Amino acid sequence: MATATTQGARDHARAQDGTRTGTMPVVPASDWPDVTPGPPVWAETVAGGNYTHRVLARGTALRLTDLAGDACAHLLLYADGRPWERLNTADTVKVQWNAYLGAGRLLLSDQGRVLASVTADSSGRHDALCGTSTLRRNTERYGDGTPQSPSPAGLELLKLAAAKNGLGPRDLPPSLSFFQGVAIREDGAAEFTGSAGSGAAVTLRAEQDLTVLIANVPHPLDPRPRYTSTALEVLAWRDRPAAPGDPLWDATPEGRRAFLNTLDFLTARGLA
Repeated sequence: MATATTQGARDHARAQDGTRTGTMPVVPASDWPDVTPGPPVWAETVAGGNYTHRVLARGTALRLTDLAGDACAHLLLYADGRPWERLNTADTVKVQWNAYLGAGRLLLSDQGRVLASVTADSSGRHDALCGTSTLRRNTERYGDGTPQSPSPAGLELLKLAAAKNGLGPRDLPPSLSFFQGVAIREDGAAEFTGSAGSGAAVTLRAEQDLTVLIANVPHPLDPRPRYTSTALEVLAWRDRPAAPGDPLWDATPEGRRAFLNTLDFLTARGLA
């Protein structure tokens, strides 16, 4: 179909209506073929070297799946409408006395409140210490790190996702990453442990209204000389936030205090 004219371009574009590819959002999410425990609100497959973003309501469950074994989801979270309250990886590690992510861990802001909780994890290969890749590093390793290149850096993609939510580069803190692991050796060095394999999944639960940014790019410690990044499935559905009596609420004294701080803040604003 010729696209040299406006009419031809229009006809070509309209001919794509209803077409689905292997990596794209599904709109409406209810058309997603997977069966979820609650009504789906976000269904997307993110290609390697790409990004996505969404605002999710409090209580929404978010499941990330490494479809082929080489996805790496670099995640940033913000309290929606209050971008100054954002994921703080240092407090996430420090407050919980644990540098490793997994089921039962909480993702904390620097206000001592819970942004999201990890409710399930079949991967066990994650990282809260190294952040994502940068333009300079990817240019040195792969020859280019710009967003439109074959080897985009995670930070550059997160900048694009941030801009689409009214955020700028100064709003980007260090990110967490899922599905490519890092272990700390006795000498303090970081050791890349790689993937748990295809089909591994992690489920988060939004404990506040959240702005979610995700870049699916290789981990900065991945030693492979080629830029290796495969598809990431993102699926979210309506659920309930944690409340007193939830196993995560009382799992640790530190976690209980973070949940109480969150509840106190939301209650004062009529949000809980």
